[in-house]
Amino acid sequence: MSIELKVPTVGESITEVLISEWLKKEGDTVAEGEPLVVIETDKVNVELPAPEAGTIVKIVKGNGESAVVGETIGHFEPGAAQKDAKPATPAEAPAEPAPAAPAAAAPAAPAAAAPPAQTEAVGAETAPAEGVAPESEPAVDPAKPEGDASPAKAGSAATVMPAAARVMAQEGVAAAEVEGTGKGGRILKEDVQRTVEAKAAQPAAATPQPAAPAQPAAAQPAASGDPSRQEEVVAMTPLRKRVAERLVEAQQNAAMLTTFNEIDMSATMELRKKYQDAFVAKYGIKLGFMSFFVRAAVEALKEVPQVNASVRGTSIVYHNYQDIGVAVGGGKGLVVPIIRNAERMGFAELEKKIAEYADKAKNSKLTLDELQGGTFTISNGGIYGSLLSTPILNPPQSGILGLHKIEERPIALNGQVVIRPMMYVALSYDHRLIDGREAVTFLVRLKERIEDPARLLLEV
Repeated sequence: MSIELKVPTVGESITEVLISEWLKKEGDTVAEGEPLVVIETDKVNVELPAPEAGTIVKIVKGNGESAVVGETIGHFEPGAAQKDAKPATPAEAPAEPAPAAPAAAAPAAPAAAAPPAQTEAVGAETAPAEGVAPESEPAVDPAKPEGDASPAKAGSAATVMPAAARVMAQEGVAAAEVEGTGKGGRILKEDVQRTVEAKAAQPAAATPQPAAPAQPAAAQPAASGDPSRQEEVVAMTPLRKRVAERLVEAQQNAAMLTTFNEIDMSATMELRKKYQDAFVAKYGIKLGFMSFFVRAAVEALKEVPQVNASVRGTSIVYHNYQDIGVAVGGGKGLVVPIIRNAERMGFAELEKKIAEYADKAKNSKLTLDELQGGTFTISNGGIYGSLLSTPILNPPQSGILGLHKIEERPIALNGQVVIRPMMYVALSYDHRLIDGREAVTFLVRLKERIEDPARLLLEV
């Protein structure tokens, strides 16, 4: 008797999910506990394991479809795997030749190399990818939803999922450029998006832009239905929906205001450079800038507790601990994992925790517990080259610190003009709870500690 595979309860407030990727096909036999499907929520990804050894007999909800908690997404026949395995070791042999028949059609797939050409036109503006695309695009053959599993292996060791193939076609990214993080090295949509973001962040990518002769080609046939002018409507992922909801909520419910300051990074950079090798030798991890800012923020929050507080109805909740959220750009979008009790942690502990969260975000392995709560958030747009921005609050928190890129600028110091590595910092805050005096004081205290990092060790 078949078992219904249902969407499990994945979080208190989560009612709807997205079927991100079926890791198995209909007819596949699996062992107990083997992951069957990846379910995407607005916070984390969850793998649904096989309840016992058996066979997937039917997939009800395919990749990219939404489902509610408790809804049936597939049917599973328990024990079938063992039954089939016993009578026939040869029975598996007919199963192998079955793909061999379609394999005859496989050579025709590379021949139909029209999709790669279309991809090249679409991604004409990203000139560096253009030269690579013709070689690797046949591996991205499944630009159609049907080519879900093995066909993508025609020209590449990695399977390209349909959603990933569409993004690759849009962005002009070749399969060889993307590191797949899905099951068995599958290339997922978020892997492609991460590659596109990384290429955009590289200054070198901007230099070859003039060498884009394909640009006129893309513009030329526009009147005659050029494929590069096609549009694709893609449903928002649960994470993207949730981010949108919270950002709008923050602007509608809070009296948000932003104040700015600038920090001379010379002393912190010098200290970091001086002790980097010793730090790595002792702790096995590099000393970054984020741990300095987390420590400085913790000390500033102790002095200005309003920035660490939140509004609950008509009450103010003051937190006597500092749970710092660190914004991380994951494969599926921005997530904010929480460093619990950051006030108790040293530089090495902070660096290890930040690195752990960055790795989990990249591989969509963050848990709900790691994303919930938090009393204050730090967002570093500087890693993408941002010079100045106004970060948006992460409700119900009342403050968020925005960091930006370090840039050498002339400043007046002791009556002289000198060149120093400077960083603009921004504090967005809820004016219902925090006045300008508290906001400015917070940034000044932060500035003092980064410009004189010895104060962080002495806690003064």
